[in-house]
Amino acid sequence: MTDTSGPGPWTPTRYARNGNTDIAYDTFAAGETGQGEPLLLVMGLAVSRFWWPAGLCEEFTARGFAVARYDQRDAGQSTRMPDTGGGNPFAALARQRGGYTSEDMTDDAIAVMDALGWERAHLLGASLGGMIAQRIALRHPDRVLSVTSAAAMPSDTSGIGAGRYVRFGTLAKFARMKFPEGRDGDIRLSLAVARAVASPAYPFDEDAAREWISREVDSGPRDTKAQSRQVGASWHGPRLRELRKPVLVLHGDHDPILRVSAARATAKAIDGARLVVLPGMGHDFPAPLWPVIADEVRKLADQAPAPERRQ
Repeated sequence: MTDTSGPGPWTPTRYARNGNTDIAYDTFAAGETGQGEPLLLVMGLAVSRFWWPAGLCEEFTARGFAVARYDQRDAGQSTRMPDTGGGNPFAALARQRGGYTSEDMTDDAIAVMDALGWERAHLLGASLGGMIAQRIALRHPDRVLSVTSAAAMPSDTSGIGAGRYVRFGTLAKFARMKFPEGRDGDIRLSLAVARAVASPAYPFDEDAAREWISREVDSGPRDTKAQSRQVGASWHGPRLRELRKPVLVLHGDHDPILRVSAARATAKAIDGARLVVLPGMGHDFPAPLWPVIADEVRKLADQAPAPERRQ
């Protein structure tokens, strides 16, 4: 399936199929998928792939990557899953029972790679996407070259154990945000969320945020039922200590959602993982750090075997 409405530097939206689930994805046009090493971007809780900064992807392509991004199930243009009744993400996080599993979510990523013809790929996941990237490598090790986990908890975390890492004050602030239903309200809410997670040491570029938010309005920040289904997706796969890939753990020392201890625990659990804590960074990717982040991902990729492409 193809949607010809791809904006700006991105190719038209396409869809990969995993069972009854359609997964929306696109590729960065400046680095066509026939060129460069495959790099798959995995976005965080309930928000769309459009939250990935195009400028960061330009840095990746300049360093030899072919970049693709996708919407996880229950986010963006991908399939919204059946309502399981829960609308409280805090309760879902503790309960870890939902309409699908984290294994299903990892298989969505593999479906995208299959659609792209990628035998193996480097992974970069942000926030919940970082946990999913870890789990993709654990469930499908033959499909993964390296893993960069950014602003994420360790994949072993489950239930109330997440509480040791989460800054609940920020999440409570999100819960109190009230904006009217409809396009204008969704834009205002997304801007408020983007501002709240932004890096305090760097200027927040509201004009840039408003541009990509307005271009593809994202209802994810207000869809608490979708958020609950995602965080409630339980994981039954291998422990994090079994991950045997080159791993980079990135975290900002001013992350308003997750404590740096989450990154330290992730790096400690994985033999050979490298931890990089970036001063002044929050729960986003500020423009001044794009070259630094791209350099770190490139350095990690150089430790992995050369990728192969399916014929």
